[in-house]
Amino acid sequence: MSDSLSHALASLPHGPEFRFVDRLVALKPGKTGTGEYLVRGNESFLAGHFPGQPLFPGVLLVEAAAQLGGTVAQTDPTIPPLANLKLTAMRNVKIFGSAKPGETLRIEAEINGRLANLVNVRVKVFVRETLVMGGELTLSGDLPL
Repeated sequence: MSDSLSHALASLPHGPEFRFVDRLVALKPGKTGTGEYLVRGNESFLAGHFPGQPLFPGVLLVEAAAQLGGTVAQTDPTIPPLANLKLTAMRNVKIFGSAKPGETLRIEAEINGRLANLVNVRVKVFVRETLVMGGELTLSGDLPL
């Protein structure tokens, strides 16, 4: 992974236990990005979702997409990063499937609008070539002083 990609990913505020982007495979700073997350099978939440038939939770597909969207937004060279960036709204989010241990999520995010401290992101998550989640997310943060 190039230095700029690893630096962008390092901007995620999440601890390793709640990070759902392992690596960036493409980044157009402030515009678009593609990331991946390998569902390892040892994630603690998989034990209960579902016993004997683990599936990556749909809500965490949304979280993975929000994390990638935030990473893309925070790399815009023309706009200072927003402090405390977080997921604040979802529109037209549809969950069509999930991932099992050993499968890799391919996450795509495209910034499609910004207004003050709000960032609108169009997101998609795939397993192999199958779309498992898509929609629009709004992230918000604190404007720099």
